[in-house]
This record gives sequence, structure tokens and C-alpha cells, in this order.
Amino acid sequence: MTASIAFQGEPGAYSHQACHEARPHMKALTCGTFEDVIEAVRSGEADEAMLPVENSTYGRVADIHRLLPDSGLHIVDEAFVRVHINLLGVPGSTIADIEEAYSHLVLLPQCAGFLRKHAIRGRVSPDNARAARDVAERGDKSHAALASELAGEIYGLDVLARHIEDHDRNTTRFLIMSREPDMTRRADRMMTTFVFQVRNIPAALYKAMGGFATNGVNMTKLESYMVGGSFTATQFYADIEGHPDDRMVQLALEELAYFTSHLHILGTYPADRLRD
Repeated sequence: MTASIAFQGEPGAYSHQACHEARPHMKALTCGTFEDVIEAVRSGEADEAMLPVENSTYGRVADIHRLLPDSGLHIVDEAFVRVHINLLGVPGSTIADIEEAYSHLVLLPQCAGFLRKHAIRGRVSPDNARAARDVAERGDKSHAALASELAGEIYGLDVLARHIEDHDRNTTRFLIMSREPDMTRRADRMMTTFVFQVRNIPAALYKAMGGFATNGVNMTKLESYMVGGSFTATQFYADIEGHPDDRMVQLALEELAYFTSHLHILGTYPADRLRD
């Protein structure tokens, strides 16, 4: 039986592209929401989940950090995917034919220069892959979609222009999650992700972070978000370089634990080659 990986979105979405690139041997399973993705793995319908956590242009993906700690899943890998935007039209159309281009709200501004140059009006669609599907179904040569090449292949559209984004470094980071943790050291460079809540004492966060500095552990991300609908209950999400078995990481986590009321490791995994 072929293993499967669940993602949020329609076929051809950038999360689908991430599945193809990071898990080419697995069957990609579409889901309507991030909660559906998590439930598909928890129920055994899928073996892994592909979840976007942040984008180099638009920052963190809403709701993901809230969902991860209570998902019951474990991070086993990460994947950085370049978001290349393409102008997709119905077969036989040309750039000169295009009057309107449809895509998700966050993609349209990333192609503003190209659209302006070709006098193409941007139109909002719920999803870039949905835009490609709708353009294919309408069959109107004056309409195009801004989406991945994968979406073009799936819906039978021609690539009229490749990589039309204004900035060439737009990248999305994905976390791959599984029902079972994998705490083995399976690469020279490992990452560890955890969440924690500090104790209600003065300078608790400052003191909690001190252990990472004094032990030379590089913290690549630290974000805060409210929990339980309270302005005073804050949880922190952190990524560090290293494995929990590393001596310096052990010392840093021990010091962190002293100043926290809750500490939960979400996973340890190889650093993606595109991380830098």
C-alpha cells in the first residue's frame, strides 16, 4: 500500500508542490482545512502531514502555531519550497490575449510589476489552484491564473510566462509531521522545535533564554502567541539548531525548564539544505 501525505488546498496548490518535492514517493491527499490535514494523519488516513508555517514575504501562517502543540503529531522533517508564480492560460492563448488574471489575495501583489507591464487586471480567487481550475473550466482566452506549473499540468493550462514574481526569493517553509516521533540523529545538522510557557516571575523569559546564550545554542526562531483566549497567558514557539542529546542543548533545556511551567518538544529533524 502506497504511503500518503496530506496537505491543505486543492490539487496544484503550493502545498501540493511541496509534497511532490519533499515526498515524491508518497501519494498526496487533499484536505479542506489545516485541521482536516491533522485529523487525516491522526486517524491513519494519511501517514504524514505537510503544513506551511511561514513565508519569507508574508511571515507566519495564521493558526498553525496554535494547532501544532495540541495536534498530537510530531515534526519529523522540514521543507523549504520556492514559490514560483506562473501565468497560466487556456491552450492557444497568448500573453497579449490576457485581460484578467486570477489568484489568491497574497499572490497578486507579488506579481504587480508583471501585471502592470502587460495591462492585466488582477482578480482575487480563494486559492491559486482553484483559480487555475476555474480558468480551465471557463475556457476564456482573456482569463489566466497565477499559480504553480503543477496546477497548469493538472488542469491542462499552458504556461504563458514563468516565474513572474517581482522578488525572486519568495520561499515557504513547511513542517512534515507524523503520528510517531523520530528522535534519531539522522543528519549532521539537526533542528529541534518546542513550545513553552514561562513561570509568573520577574524576568522569567530573559532568564529562560540565558541558557541558550551561555551554552552556545543557536535559536533561529522565537515567537509568542496567546493561549486560552487570555491576554496574560502566552505560549512561546522556538526553533534551535541541535539535537536534544547534544550536551549543550541538554544544559540549555534544563535551564529553560527551571523557568517554565510547561515545556513540550514538538520534534527534532534534519535541517533542510535550503535553510540558509
